[in-house]
Amino acid sequence: MKLIRFGQPGEEKPGVVTADGSFDVSAFGEDYGEKFFETNGLERLAKWWAANSGTAPRIPDNTRLGSPIQRPSKIICIGLNYADHAKESNMQIPTEPIVFFKSTSSLVGPNDNLIIPKNSKKTDWEVELAVVIGKKATYVEEKDAMDYIAGYALHNDYSEREFQLERNGQWVKGKSADTFAPLGPWLVTKDEVKDVNNLGIWLSLNGKKVQNGTTANLIFSVPFLVSYLSQFMSLLPGDVISTGTPAGVGLGMNPQVYIKEGDVMELGIDGLGTSKQTAFAWK
Repeated sequence: MKLIRFGQPGEEKPGVVTADGSFDVSAFGEDYGEKFFETNGLERLAKWWAANSGTAPRIPDNTRLGSPIQRPSKIICIGLNYADHAKESNMQIPTEPIVFFKSTSSLVGPNDNLIIPKNSKKTDWEVELAVVIGKKATYVEEKDAMDYIAGYALHNDYSEREFQLERNGQWVKGKSADTFAPLGPWLVTKDEVKDVNNLGIWLSLNGKKVQNGTTANLIFSVPFLVSYLSQFMSLLPGDVISTGTPAGVGLGMNPQVYIKEGDVMELGIDGLGTSKQTAFAWK
């Protein structure tokens, strides 16, 4: 299934996307949050849809999409998880995953505007594969890790490099501004993704492709990451793991290139859809 949430910010309703279009499933009675996932919501929704698809209202074209999940308990990010990105950042390839958090208040819809933060000079883009957890995961073995995944989504892990790298603090300071986590368009359930470790992933800046990679080049694979993180914290249903970005970010360019007002970022991952953000300066 492909899950969406649609409507104005703070008023999103649940929906699904099929080959026949996008449909409102508000009558199902639940939004896509922690309780939904921990109570077998995907299975229950599939059964409800099989019985009620004929009466579900169609969602009008050009309706705003929100994040395909409600605000999760945490957004966990993995740094330098592609060797080419580590090289362009002049950083060593990690021997264990580099883990940092992104504030959940940065979460927005896939096509919402990017707001360049106040005093920002170095706002940057990072297309990433996001993993959404389906049930509580604590001390999970790698061989069992896929059982804990609900699905996948496209994510742009926006980063303010000065805040992140030059301000004497953890990376979270450069990752957490409002609008810095556009997620979606869809949450694609794992059964629809044949091989999550072999997906094309790309991003263009003002129509020029600057990132063009594949999840086959992940240093630490999706099941490894789920298992690894569960050794340090419980992963709760609806939690997001953003798995890292390939080469082609502004930080790695010579000369470096950072986002300015009016810039347009378009990005996509095979099977997970595309998104588009336009940059505006904070006012």
